[in-house]
Amino acid sequence: MRRRPLTVLTAVAAVTLVLAGCDEALVDRQSQPKVSGSPDTSAPVRQPPKQPETVQLLLDSVPMHGPPQVLPGTVFGGLPARIQQAIDEAAAAGATLSVAVLDRKTHELVSNGNGQVIGTASVAKLFIADDLLLAESQGRTALSPEDRQALDAMLQSSDDGAAEKFWGQGGGDAIISQVAARYGLSSTTPPSDGRWWNTMSSLTDLVRYYDMLLDGSGGLPAERGKIIVNDLAQSTPTGIDGYPQRFGIPEGLFAEPVAVKQGWMCCIGSDWMHLSTGVIGADHRYIMVVQSLQTSDDATARQTITQAVKTIFPSGKI
Repeated sequence: MRRRPLTVLTAVAAVTLVLAGCDEALVDRQSQPKVSGSPDTSAPVRQPPKQPETVQLLLDSVPMHGPPQVLPGTVFGGLPARIQQAIDEAAAAGATLSVAVLDRKTHELVSNGNGQVIGTASVAKLFIADDLLLAESQGRTALSPEDRQALDAMLQSSDDGAAEKFWGQGGGDAIISQVAARYGLSSTTPPSDGRWWNTMSSLTDLVRYYDMLLDGSGGLPAERGKIIVNDLAQSTPTGIDGYPQRFGIPEGLFAEPVAVKQGWMCCIGSDWMHLSTGVIGADHRYIMVVQSLQTSDDATARQTITQAVKTIFPSGKI
């Protein structure tokens, strides 16, 4: 299926932010990042740049193939201004915020930090599931009832043990390379240390992944793609490791049906990272990715990213 063009228009002034990063599920903030369910978590996570970077808030219509096109377009409501407000509020609380929202009907993408490479934490489980379900559809593997249960737990409750199992069976780093190639994810790369939670991506790559997953153009058959989306729609309030995972999109867009995959990491330096991604609306019209980085305790950091979504969508709806 051909990709639909998205639109490019600078919307508001730039804001200077300081980028930082960290990795999933650790309360001991002085030690290296760790992930529950992983056999060896001593290696450091790849760090984003620490120097200040100017981030431009854009109303984009970036084609999925070919160079960007500058086209006349309608402003995506008051969304750019509300995103700017959320960025400012987060900055006042000591957090940096990156946001992307795609309207799949009008093909408009409002975002800041498009080119910023980010750690994905448990959001990488989407790629693991995609690769596994494609292998099943092609007859290269068979999933037992226990495998399907583990897949569901990995997507719904962020089960690290299931991710470890499927990561090893699927070839590790090759999973990320193959998914990135199929979906054309130019900023998505395998982890430098072989640990799935250190997979790197970008806001626009994650938006593109969801968009192509939904329309079947990424190579995964539509009926297998529905397995992923249906699992994300049943995301549990807490992960298998007991970490609350209703932050960001689920709590901020409380009046919308959502299908989400969450990621959280700590710590590089003193920052918690929270990443909330997913599909919004009964018709899957909208895709949102929001990331926050904050030097704080985990509960405060979760509240910050949730408040950001509420600021962007104060009625709890898009």
